[in-house]
Amino acid sequence: MGSMKGTRRMQLPDFENHLALSDEILMSVEKPARYIGNEVNAVIKDKNRIAIRFCMCFPDVYEIGMSHLGIQVLYDMFNRYEDVWCERVYSPWVDLDRIMREQKIPLFALESQEPVRDFDFLGITLQYEMCYTNILQVLDLSGIPLLAKDRTDRDPIVIGGGPCTYNPEPIAPFFDLFYIGEGETAYRQLFDLYLEVQREGKGRQDFLLRAACEVGGIYVPSLYETTYKEDGTIASFTPVAEGVPAKILKEIVMDLDNVPYPEKPVVPYIKVTQDRVVLEIQRGCIRGCRFCQAGQIYRPVREKSLETLKGYALHMLESTGQEEISLNSLSSSDYSHLSELVDFLMETCREKNVNISLPSLRIDAFSLDVMSKVQDVKKSSLTFAPEAGSQRLRDVINKGLTEEVILNGAALAFQGGWSRVKLYFMLGLPTENEEDIRGIAELSNKIAALYYELLPKEQRPGPVQIVASTSFFIPKPFTPFQWAPMCTKEEFLEKAQMTKRAISSQLNQKRIKYNWHEADVSVLEGVFARGDRRVAPVILKAYEKGCLYDAWGELFKNDVWMEAFTECNVDIDFYNTRQRGLDEILPWDFLDCGVDKSFLKREWERALTQTVSPNCRMLCQGCGAMRFGGGVCMEERKGVQA
Repeated sequence: MGSMKGTRRMQLPDFENHLALSDEILMSVEKPARYIGNEVNAVIKDKNRIAIRFCMCFPDVYEIGMSHLGIQVLYDMFNRYEDVWCERVYSPWVDLDRIMREQKIPLFALESQEPVRDFDFLGITLQYEMCYTNILQVLDLSGIPLLAKDRTDRDPIVIGGGPCTYNPEPIAPFFDLFYIGEGETAYRQLFDLYLEVQREGKGRQDFLLRAACEVGGIYVPSLYETTYKEDGTIASFTPVAEGVPAKILKEIVMDLDNVPYPEKPVVPYIKVTQDRVVLEIQRGCIRGCRFCQAGQIYRPVREKSLETLKGYALHMLESTGQEEISLNSLSSSDYSHLSELVDFLMETCREKNVNISLPSLRIDAFSLDVMSKVQDVKKSSLTFAPEAGSQRLRDVINKGLTEEVILNGAALAFQGGWSRVKLYFMLGLPTENEEDIRGIAELSNKIAALYYELLPKEQRPGPVQIVASTSFFIPKPFTPFQWAPMCTKEEFLEKAQMTKRAISSQLNQKRIKYNWHEADVSVLEGVFARGDRRVAPVILKAYEKGCLYDAWGELFKNDVWMEAFTECNVDIDFYNTRQRGLDEILPWDFLDCGVDKSFLKREWERALTQTVSPNCRMLCQGCGAMRFGGGVCMEERKGVQA
C-alpha cells in the first residue's frame, strides 16, 4: 500500500454528509461536541493510503478521556507512522447510549466518523478498575463480540494497556491481548508483525500466538491456563503453547528525551477535566510508599532533561493556545531541575498570560517557595497528604513524613499567605487502630490551631479552612501490601464515623470539614484489583443487568452488583478480607513489573515492624529495577541495602 502523512485540521470543516449522528440526534443529547471530532490538531489521513487503522479508546466520557496524557502520547506517536492512522473513541454518555441502541447506530471513531468494528485494532486504556463495564459498553455498541473467544478475523484485535493491566485477570476474557508497560517501545514491532501475518494470508490466532512469542510485553490470555486448589487459591498458571513466555516483563522507556511526545496535542471544543497543556517531567517515584502501586510499577525514576522540557513547553503552548500548563509527575518536588524549569515557565508564561499548575508537590520550604512564585496573586488551597493520622502508622506505610515536617510545612504555608489546607488520609490501612484514627482529628486540629498561634489577627487573610478527606485503603498488586486483608464495607463505615466523632470533639472543629469516600465502590474496586478470571462473569452479568459508568456516584448500582456476585456464586470476602499467604500464587505473578517479589515481601515485613525504608536517592533498597540500567538507579548513591 502507499502511504500519506496526516494533515492537522486547524478549523471546522464542512460537516455536511460527514457526521455519524444526524443533527436531530446531536441536538437531543447533552454536549454534542463530544461526538463530532475535528478538533484543533486532530489528525486526518486518507484511509485508502494507509495499511493499519487503530482506534484508541478511553472507556469513560469524553471530558475525562480527553484529559488523559497517555492517549495523547500514543495518538501522536501512531500518527507519525506513515502507514498507520490512529483515531479516538470515548464512551457515549447515557443519553446517546440509549439512542444508539434504539436506532442500532454502531459506535464510531471521532476522526473518520466510521464504525469502530471496521478498524484493525481497538486499543483500550485501563486507568481505573471502575471503568470495566464501560469496556463492555464500547465493545457492545461497536458490534464486537464481548468475549475474545467469540471473535473472528472480521473483528478488530482488542488490546488493553495502562496501569490496570498489572492485574488483567478479572477482564482477561474480554481482550485478545494486553500490552504490559510503557507504550513507546514495542508497538511498531507489533504493527509490523500484523502486516506480515496479513501478507502471509493468516488470521488472528496466528497473529496472537506470534505476538505472544516474539513481541516484548505482550500477554495473550487465551494462551494461558489456570488451575485452582480446593480452597479456591491458584494451583498453577501456565502457557498452553510452545514458545509462549511463562513470565512477561514490562516494557519500559529508559531515555525519555528520545521518544515521541505530543507537541501538538488535540484541543477539545468543550471544557474538559484537565483543560491545559501537560508537560511530563519524569516517570516513577523515589519515595516507596508501601500502599502506592504507581510508585512500584513505574520504577526506576527517569527524568526528562531541562532543555527538552523547555522546547516542549514552547511548542505546546504555541500549537494549542491553552491558558494553563501543568507539570505531570508522581512527585514533582523530586525533579532535579524543578526550580530552573519553573523560572523558565514563569518568564515564558508571563509573556503569554498562561497559568502554571504544580500538582504532586511535597509541602516543604522548597516547594512552597516554588508555589509562591506561581501563586503570587491568588493563594488557592494547599494539599497535604499525610495518609495516616499517627506517626506509627505513617512509618508502617513508609510515608516518610513526620508530624514535625507536616506542621513546619503548614506554618510556612500560613506565613506565606495561604489559609486553606486540604488533608488526605486513608482509613483501613494495615495494623490501623483507634489511636491512629483519632490521630486524623488531632493532626487536623493542630494544623488549624497553628494558624491562629502564628498569625496576629491583622495578618490573617480570613479564618483558616481545613478540609480532611479520607478514602478507604485498597490493597493493590505489586505493592508490599498486596498480601494484606481489606476491610469490609461495615468496618470502613464504622471507621469513617469514628473519624467524624473524633473531629467533632476537637477544639477547632468548626474550622475542619470532613469528607469520606463511598465504601460500596471501594469494596468493588478491591475485588477488581486483586481478582482472578473467575471475577469476569460477574462483570459481564452486572453489565447485562444495566451497570455502566460505575465510577460515577449517581449512576453506581451497588444492589445490582451484589445480585451479580450472588448469581455467579463469587465470594467477595475471598478476594478482599482474606490475608494471602506469602507463598500463595497470586493472579498477577506471571507478570514482572521490574520489582522483585522478594523486595515486596521484605517491605511487607518491615511494615509490620514499623520500619522506615529510605528513598531511592538516600539508599538503594535493591528492589530489582537496577536491571534496566538507567534512571535513578545509576545515580551516585550512598550505598545498597540488601
